[in-house]
Amino acid sequence: MKVIVRGKNKYTPTEAVNDYAVKKLQRLNHYFKNADNLEANVLCKVYDDSQVVEVTIPTKNILLRAEVKAGDLFSAIDLVYDKLEAQIRKHKDKIYSSMKRREGVAQYYAAEADFDPEQLNAEVMENNLVRAKTVDLLPMTPDDAITQMEMLGHDFYIFINSETGKTSIVYVREDQNYGIIETK
Repeated sequence: MKVIVRGKNKYTPTEAVNDYAVKKLQRLNHYFKNADNLEANVLCKVYDDSQVVEVTIPTKNILLRAEVKAGDLFSAIDLVYDKLEAQIRKHKDKIYSSMKRREGVAQYYAAEADFDPEQLNAEVMENNLVRAKTVDLLPMTPDDAITQMEMLGHDFYIFINSETGKTSIVYVREDQNYGIIETK
């Protein structure tokens, strides 16, 4: 992983800070298949009473981002590393559990499904509505809704946006990014 360390507010990172950030963040390489293609952007901000380290790692499917405020830059780098590692583990666990569920369901239907595909197709053509379902809308943030959608293995998820109080839908776009539809 290529690590780029920059400063803000007239601060220029010292060589020691730069080397420490590079060494620390490259420990995340083992979580990625193509770590050589990744770039971690580290932004160090120094204020009178604290230091802030912000790290952004854009990947193909997700954007990893963490920001930490600490007494010194080295502590902030340690804490931001811990935050990023927790994000990666959480995301990886969600994906693995979702894939296990999908594979299990797919294997079940492939092995034991007892239906006639032509009959099912005829029913769908005859009546476009093949199933009705009632769901309880729960208040949550869009990020929580995306997590729920991924864990369920669905392409969309309906929820009440806790930030706006409106009924919303998150969905997976064709480019594998996420979109949100909000009602008025």
